[in-house]
Amino acid sequence: MSLIKAVNVLSSPFLQNFLRTGNAFSTPDFVRNVYKFRRRHVANKHWKPEFRKLRGLKMIKIDLPTFNKEKELEDMTPEETRSWRKERGLQPVRPWHEKPFAPLTLAEVIDEYVPPEGDGKLSPLNSAGAQQKYEWLKKKTTSWKELRTIRRYEEDFELYPEFVDKAQEIYIKAHEALAANDEENLIKHTTEKAYPLMLFNSKFKTIRWKFIKSLEPPRVCHIRTAEMLTKDNKFGQITVRFHTQQILAIYDRFGRLMYGSETVAKDVLEYVVFEKHLPNLYGTWRLHHKIIPDWLPEPEPASRTYVMSKEEKELGTAKVADIEKANTIFKVPQ
Repeated sequence: MSLIKAVNVLSSPFLQNFLRTGNAFSTPDFVRNVYKFRRRHVANKHWKPEFRKLRGLKMIKIDLPTFNKEKELEDMTPEETRSWRKERGLQPVRPWHEKPFAPLTLAEVIDEYVPPEGDGKLSPLNSAGAQQKYEWLKKKTTSWKELRTIRRYEEDFELYPEFVDKAQEIYIKAHEALAANDEENLIKHTTEKAYPLMLFNSKFKTIRWKFIKSLEPPRVCHIRTAEMLTKDNKFGQITVRFHTQQILAIYDRFGRLMYGSETVAKDVLEYVVFEKHLPNLYGTWRLHHKIIPDWLPEPEPASRTYVMSKEEKELGTAKVADIEKANTIFKVPQ
């Protein structure tokens, strides 16, 4: 056995390398053997087996969130949804139906004025026009009572001509701010109710508006006051009739005309409600609402730009081809 060991030692690469170079530790086999000697344990185990239990306690198993849980919740029954939320300590979802509240304005119009049918067309000399005048005088008594309430807060308040001229000025400035897309100036002349209504569907559009003249002087038709929360917290609303001549043109984002014209002026009859918070010393009258009667015919729909479908494109090209063919057949010789 000793002879066999001696032969193995003499034939080992360590001794051969040592005899050749004088350094037995530079061989790759030696480095490999030393690395194996230092790594005495399996690769998937810690090199120090102590405190194994404590290291295991450091790991916490968590449930990874499912991003499509909303779809799964829709398929669950109410009882399953309740138990799923209870396991995670989540409160049940409550349907909140909240409404925006602005303490400086009223959400609605007080006792909305109903314009008489055919106003602006009937003459007071006709029977129908005389009947309208009689109905207006009957409602005028209530308006004069409410006017006294406004004068308790504003002693020098007069309808004609101070308020009427001021109302027309507010009306013009509000529409000019809307045409110029000046939102900061628009909120100064409109209430929190009229502001979103005037800006509705006006994005990416160009509005050209111009006030030309008044066909009839503005007239106060309706005066009402109302209190909110307390008796001293009162709001005043005055409905003014405007019969004017205006120019209106609306262009879409591509510059195409959608509605109106910049050259043709039209007669406009409107009933505009102005509102003010009466106890506020620094309050101003602002445009609150526009009354649109039920008997008024619907306006012309605005033409919109949209992407044509394949069928519409084929139909359009066929029509163009037919027109060109007709022009070539019935061409008048020059």
